[in-house]
Amino acid sequence: MAARTVINMSSASLRRGQVADYSEDCVWRTPRTFVVWGFYAKLSAFRACLTGFMLPLSPSLLTTLAAACLYAAATLYQGTRLATGAKANKRLLVTLGVLAVLAHSASLLTHLLTPIGLGLDFFSAASLIAAAVIALTLLACSRIPVENLLVLLFPLGAATVLLAQFAPAGTVQIIDEEPGILAHILLSILAYGMFTIAVFQALLLLVQDHQLKHKHPSGLIKNFPPLQTMESLLFGFLWAGWTLLSMSLISGWFFVENLFAQHLVHKTLLACLAWIVFSVLLWGRNRLGWRGHKAIRWTLAGFCLLMLAYFGSKLVREYILHI
Repeated sequence: MAARTVINMSSASLRRGQVADYSEDCVWRTPRTFVVWGFYAKLSAFRACLTGFMLPLSPSLLTTLAAACLYAAATLYQGTRLATGAKANKRLLVTLGVLAVLAHSASLLTHLLTPIGLGLDFFSAASLIAAAVIALTLLACSRIPVENLLVLLFPLGAATVLLAQFAPAGTVQIIDEEPGILAHILLSILAYGMFTIAVFQALLLLVQDHQLKHKHPSGLIKNFPPLQTMESLLFGFLWAGWTLLSMSLISGWFFVENLFAQHLVHKTLLACLAWIVFSVLLWGRNRLGWRGHKAIRWTLAGFCLLMLAYFGSKLVREYILHI
């Protein structure tokens, strides 16, 4: 009997506690709060739907979409201004570019950093090089007139950041984080970046030369620097790229265990051929005064060899041979 009384008293106390909790809960649950809770419930259901049936929600998704939207906005703004023959606001353009690169970099960190090392698959490598190219161009904008290159580079950044996020991954190569290897990778990325800028500069130079010769310059060309300045910028980028490529090959010779191993021999030979092509081009410029279409052809040839050296071999290994 005493035990039953204790149980009844405990039950009553529990019910009073529940009623008190409910009453206290109802105090702060105003109609506005119910609206907020309903919104969060719908958001949670939408997230569950996305996670289960459409696309995986990863930590890099938000930064990826932010980078792509910023790149698209900057491209639309600059393209519209150039099409009408007006100059884009340089400060606004650089601000959009910097914000896009920051979001791009935050997205890259989640793809590259793994618990066991640096994961540099095909699309992550392309995204990393694109981010480096755009960052270098934005830095150069403060000293030299290269902002017109951004109208081509911003779409490249948007495409690569989206591919790194959504494209199927191949065989991911985990890179040992030794200082020498990391220095070699950094020099290689900077070299690819400089030569990428040089190629886009060469393409703009080709368009400018064609339109000036046919005497119908478009609004895009009217905002370009003079032809001689464009050529000087091209060879400035080529010299910087050649220097970085030379340092990359030297660092690879010292820090990579065997540059002519089976999985590296094609990359090494093609990179050396590209170095020779760019060396001949720079020699021809200094000794023979090469310029115009000849310089552009040599630039494109060396760049194709360099891209085959890295991305060609990487594509075959990761998506065809799976090694």
